[in-house]
Amino acid sequence: MNKHRVVIVDDHVLARTAIRSMLDEDDSFQIVGEAENGEEGVKLCQELQPDVVLMDINMPGCNGLEATRRIKQLEPHIKVVILSVSDDVADLFTAIQFGAQGYLLKNMNPTDWLSYLRALLEEKSDISREMANKLFYKFRTGQLPDEPDPSVLTPRETEILAYVAKGETNKQIAQRLVITEHTVKNHMKNLLEKLYLDNRVQLAAYALRHGLTTE
Repeated sequence: MNKHRVVIVDDHVLARTAIRSMLDEDDSFQIVGEAENGEEGVKLCQELQPDVVLMDINMPGCNGLEATRRIKQLEPHIKVVILSVSDDVADLFTAIQFGAQGYLLKNMNPTDWLSYLRALLEEKSDISREMANKLFYKFRTGQLPDEPDPSVLTPRETEILAYVAKGETNKQIAQRLVITEHTVKNHMKNLLEKLYLDNRVQLAAYALRHGLTTE
């Protein structure tokens, strides 16, 4: 069985030790690196190419949200899970806008942590049930932030969005940009998550509203 390669980014050594101890008990995971700040985390991701980064949200200097934004710009295939002691919905929205695939509370049961991470890495779940419930509440009550600004997108995502607005398929986009169709699919997934949209039609409409189209 191939193990999921993990990088831990947290400025507290005790927190990193606790996370390592928990993951070491599960054969699904292999910790390949640790960093004590966002800057180091970004560099490690470029060097080690992990499957997932467990990213503390509050760190001095380059915090977890900024580090997430930079990692997703440089290595969009790497999954990022934000770690926090708070279930602040504003933090969750920001984390998703910056490209994070998940959000875990540090006080959650270790068994829930492991189950959630496995589900995420096997693409069975994108957001923990607790946090998803908060999101659904916001949708029901209409208390959502304004539509995400195009500035949350990477240059490549903006480029792909323009082709989506023209009605091109993933295969056509891949040929135009000389990248694999799998890479295009990953970008599409990130676009939908960042913009809180469900499908290509909504993406095209977003592109038109914000003038992100090609001639």
